[in-house]
Amino acid sequence: MADLAQPLVSVIIASYNHAPYIEASIASVLEQTYPAIELLVVDDGSSDDSVGRIKRLQAIHGFDFRTQANQGLSRTLNAAVARASGRLIVPFGSDDVMLPERIGRQVDYLQGKAEVGICAGGIRHIDAQGRLLGTPRSLPWRRLDFDDIFLHRQPGAPAATLMFRREALQEVGGFDPQIRLEDLLIELKITRAGYVIDVLPEVLALYRVHPSNTYKNHPFMLDNVLRTYAQFSDHPAYRQVCQRFRNSMFLKVARHDKQLARKLLRELSWRDWDSKTLRGLVRLLLPG
Repeated sequence: MADLAQPLVSVIIASYNHAPYIEASIASVLEQTYPAIELLVVDDGSSDDSVGRIKRLQAIHGFDFRTQANQGLSRTLNAAVARASGRLIVPFGSDDVMLPERIGRQVDYLQGKAEVGICAGGIRHIDAQGRLLGTPRSLPWRRLDFDDIFLHRQPGAPAATLMFRREALQEVGGFDPQIRLEDLLIELKITRAGYVIDVLPEVLALYRVHPSNTYKNHPFMLDNVLRTYAQFSDHPAYRQVCQRFRNSMFLKVARHDKQLARKLLRELSWRDWDSKTLRGLVRLLLPG
């Protein structure tokens, strides 16, 4: 039984068509140095062989595993949180990898800091085979409030490292099933409720880069980020934030998705143009 010094941490892995990566993700939770961990794995209607791979690990390690027809990530997380026992909640990607000291480091940090609703840390990128990509990016410790996230005043909190206080999640009603990009919205809701997010300087997880990463689906990102921002349309900088995001997306898609780029350009008044707009225009006008 977890005590106050070692509170129970519920790690929730929602698995969906990540068969090549799911075993490494689960193993990284099982190999944590922190002892008081409850692992809940839910397969959300995978069509690959994820379920078979998870069942083989479950037979050895005995963690909680359930399967369901596809319901989406937010609904899956809400249901798992409702039956989880931990005071601290860690949703974790079925394609990512935790470093062994991750959970223990975050639990130690959160002791005596009731104002911190979410604790996060740094990440390194790995490829589909688990090889490290690029050079480490060193970022300092930082504390984020609502405006830091909404206005992009500081580097954000990597989704692969988020640890939530259960009471913070409950206070804002959990994850919103209508928004499929769950991490940005939940961070904004929790910080608007008065909590802060503290991001530790050390690397806590490995984020896997592969062809089906969500951030590579630009129409999906555009729709869900703008619908997330719309929930905070009472903020005086709401329009500025939306247009800045459109500019960023315009630059990203101008070379390879010219139809989406033109749509974004129509939504930008010339008063909203910035250096990204101009760079995007060059890409849009170039062939190929």
